[in-house]
Amino acid sequence: MRILLVRHGQSEWNAEKRLQGQADISLSKKGISQAEALRPVIEGIAPCRAITSDLRRARDTAVILGFPDAAPSEELREISVGDWTGRLIPEIIAEDSHGYAGWRAGTSAPPGGETWADFVTRTCGVIEEARTDPNCKNLLVVCHGGVIRALLDHYLDLRPAQIIPVGPASLTALRFSSDPNKRAKLELFNYSPKELQFDAPD
Repeated sequence: MRILLVRHGQSEWNAEKRLQGQADISLSKKGISQAEALRPVIEGIAPCRAITSDLRRARDTAVILGFPDAAPSEELREISVGDWTGRLIPEIIAEDSHGYAGWRAGTSAPPGGETWADFVTRTCGVIEEARTDPNCKNLLVVCHGGVIRALLDHYLDLRPAQIIPVGPASLTALRFSSDPNKRAKLELFNYSPKELQFDAPD
């Protein structure tokens, strides 16, 4: 099975470099355009089915990609950033650079936020359940940047500190062997048909 991980398009807060967390915010006009550019790529792969975070920016991206019936899941929501939700990233760094760096590395949580270990367990549980479908070759998962890092950590031992944030409406792919003793392989990372982004904000 191949897991096609799509980060949602740019949201209204992406452009402002605000930490989004689990805030339910809309795509920006640019985010809509980014998702539209990715749609032909997804159509060419022809996923057998799709699941999505239940947050609006992910659900709307799934619709644009051609999957209005993608099954929504709370378990695919972005990591909770607690008191940092909606705050400007430069302001958080200026106030607590050590805490922010620790959060990005997965070693600490924001005040009132979710731990990295809990986040990885939550998101990977969805993928493990989806992998039980023997008839699905390509599964589309429309989610958030943090979810993608969590899956790469769990399946490939790539820690958050080793991975750049993937860009909005980008595609990352994991290939799973039918042999349960073999590890997943990274097939594609941070691909965008429109523009490559190497410093995407979370």
